[in-house]
Amino acid sequence: MPVRPFAVLLAAGLLLPALPLRAQDDVTLERIMGHPDWLGRQPEVPYWSSDAGSIYFQRKREGEEARDLYRIDLEERQTVQVSDRDRAGVDAAGGDWDRERRRRVFVKAGDVFVRDLDRDGGLIQITRTAAFESAPFFTAGGDVAFRRAGVWFVQERETGLLRQPFDVRTEDDPEQARAEQDLKAGYLERQQPRLLEIVRQRRQRQERSLEASRERQAGDPSRSALPHYLGKEVEVAGSALSPALDRLVLRIRPKERDEGLRDRMPNYVTATGMVDVEEVRMKVGTAETAGERLILLSAGDAEPAMLDLSVLPGIADDPLADLREAARERKKAREAATKQAGGGEDVAGAEAESVERKNEETSEAEPEPRPVRFGPVSFNRDGSRAVVQVYSADNKDRWIAGIDLEAGELRPLHRMSDPAWINYAFRDMGWLPNNQTVFFLSEETGYSHLHVMDTATGERLQVTEGDFVVRSPQVSADGAFLYFEANRNHAGVFDVFRAPVSKAGTGVIEQVTFLGGLNSFRLSPDDGHLLIVHSTATRPPELWLQDASPGAEAVRLTETGSADFLAIDWVVPRFVEVPSSHADRPVHARLYLPPDSTEAPRPAVVFVHGAGYLQNAHQGWSSYFREFMFHTLLARRGYVVLDMDFRASAGYGRDWRTAIYRQMGTPEVEDLADGIEYLVAGHGVDRDRIGVYGGSYGGFVTFMAMFRRPELFAAGAALRPVTDWAHYNHGYTSNILNTPELDPEAYERSSPIEFAEGLQKPLLICTGMLDDNVLFQDSVRLVQRLIELGKEDWELAVYPAEAHGFVEPSSWLDEYRRILKLFETHLNP
Repeated sequence: MPVRPFAVLLAAGLLLPALPLRAQDDVTLERIMGHPDWLGRQPEVPYWSSDAGSIYFQRKREGEEARDLYRIDLEERQTVQVSDRDRAGVDAAGGDWDRERRRRVFVKAGDVFVRDLDRDGGLIQITRTAAFESAPFFTAGGDVAFRRAGVWFVQERETGLLRQPFDVRTEDDPEQARAEQDLKAGYLERQQPRLLEIVRQRRQRQERSLEASRERQAGDPSRSALPHYLGKEVEVAGSALSPALDRLVLRIRPKERDEGLRDRMPNYVTATGMVDVEEVRMKVGTAETAGERLILLSAGDAEPAMLDLSVLPGIADDPLADLREAARERKKAREAATKQAGGGEDVAGAEAESVERKNEETSEAEPEPRPVRFGPVSFNRDGSRAVVQVYSADNKDRWIAGIDLEAGELRPLHRMSDPAWINYAFRDMGWLPNNQTVFFLSEETGYSHLHVMDTATGERLQVTEGDFVVRSPQVSADGAFLYFEANRNHAGVFDVFRAPVSKAGTGVIEQVTFLGGLNSFRLSPDDGHLLIVHSTATRPPELWLQDASPGAEAVRLTETGSADFLAIDWVVPRFVEVPSSHADRPVHARLYLPPDSTEAPRPAVVFVHGAGYLQNAHQGWSSYFREFMFHTLLARRGYVVLDMDFRASAGYGRDWRTAIYRQMGTPEVEDLADGIEYLVAGHGVDRDRIGVYGGSYGGFVTFMAMFRRPELFAAGAALRPVTDWAHYNHGYTSNILNTPELDPEAYERSSPIEFAEGLQKPLLICTGMLDDNVLFQDSVRLVQRLIELGKEDWELAVYPAEAHGFVEPSSWLDEYRRILKLFETHLNP
């Protein structure tokens, strides 16, 4: 398709970099590990104005952390910085439109505003408080609702009255509290009203006064609603107010919850000179899962309705029953061994037998529903229907359920199960304008795809299909199209597509953008245009504009790369497919080749991305931009660099993602081994001169390769690495490995510290001491293990002032100097 760059003129060269006096093509560690400002400061959080005539975005101020706001006038083709004073009159991102799409409500700097396009686009400020308002929307009657400190308020359009439709209190109902107090009363408290009339009379007068007060409040329309009492044992985790203002749905959980075992992290570099100690995250599997409940409140009805979860299909099933039984058998074996070794009375064994008998006695009872957590409750425009996504705590199931607002019941609509774990990344769901149909993403076919479902009948149609990933769906204002991002044409290219809603179920979709690389989008309020954030492998994200129709011309709006960055001849990665000996499809990768050709065997480096579930072999700008530049430096020194999206990575469907279930580190290293064969066979790489490095999950994989397959790599660098998954957090780890008590084999086969004896080649470990994600303790425990094993040729570099993601350029430079020295010493002497 035609692409016309720089069609929007930028004011006074605001975003166009001046040409350098001379081309600077030097790539040094000092430069690429310097403050990222030197690359240019790319547009951030772009959004449309309410009238679709302008685009706003933020841009980092050079040398500071502050962000300035810019406005692109699409008619004048001008980009200007918005002054602090003028910010008062601009829109903010997000918010909600009224039914006619003439008024838009949004939050800016914690206050609520309304843009009224029928009043010359006037901006009306609804609140100006020190509190932070959030989640604004238009009610079915056109009033403005918003949340403040967890409480919903409504401002009436006609009168300006600010009212609170529901009064929710996490305390006991006074009447119920008195009744419970009477039950607990001792002899003296029971004796007083029996013997003394004055005590009885005062109690009766107090009760009549409270009842009269409640009746006056209920009968007076100028008073707030009567309170709903939830009890003092719970807390509210979230809430959703119906646009009809007659229902409130609450997510509640126990106020007192098991917090598990939490680590403590010392900070040695402080302003006081004293050591500070911070309590950080919980270790996996060390807390009892409490789960959440859903409560429906109705206006005028004081009794909350607890929604019954047992109606969800399979909610009482136990997908981990076999593992649980094996855990019980292990416990029995340990107890028997302890009894045999110690002799005497086995108190622990007696307790275990008692628990086992209790389990047997209750096994015939109705199984209890598994604990769950809820996604946001979503009401349709008029408040007549509501849906919610429900996730089992073991993350093996996701349900979409309607809420019958009249009956106070859940109505199951869809269930997705996964024997490994549900992909929480694809949880998008929203309403079509017909107020009856929802769209949502589901990975049940093996890839994330778009579906529409009638919430009245449960009828469901799959909108997209094929071996590609769909993400970020957005419905057009008129309800005619669903727009989304997808990598349909190539796994590493995400373009924008759309599907006609009227043809849902037929597989008809249309490609809208043809820019290649990575593209995300925001549909304009009038459905006419796409604001696109576009990047390539060698160019950071910039803003583009295109009509919202297939094949329209794309126009570049910004060019924020610095002159110094743009002048460098970066090595452009090739996007290759590495043949796999373990999967039925290839491993996608970035390949960096030296600019100079030679027939001599070359050294090579394999980079391992972090997060596990992340895609880095895409054709857009990588979040690993420092590594991208470092790979140019390596290539210029004669290295071949391979950056693989091993199994576990995002962008390739469910099976690729879950290949690591209960065996983290095994499929990944198998894929790295295939990468080595690819490099040796096709790119003249010397098998004995290949190194590996990566951070976080990449550091973990580096360890697994160096410990379990020491023949693969001549040297490795593990940065901020996980060494033992039993010491990582619960949310991430329990999805993939279950919990250590339940599935110890999975942890033992997946944790590098279990295989440290296999280290044979030089190893560099780099970690921050303020890392509250992968704690410094992880590396310390491994180092002690290496010492006890008598291992040599390893080095630990610590960074006292850095967390998981380094901030200081000096730390980045020190770390990568060590990495480069490691490779130059052992791979390229």
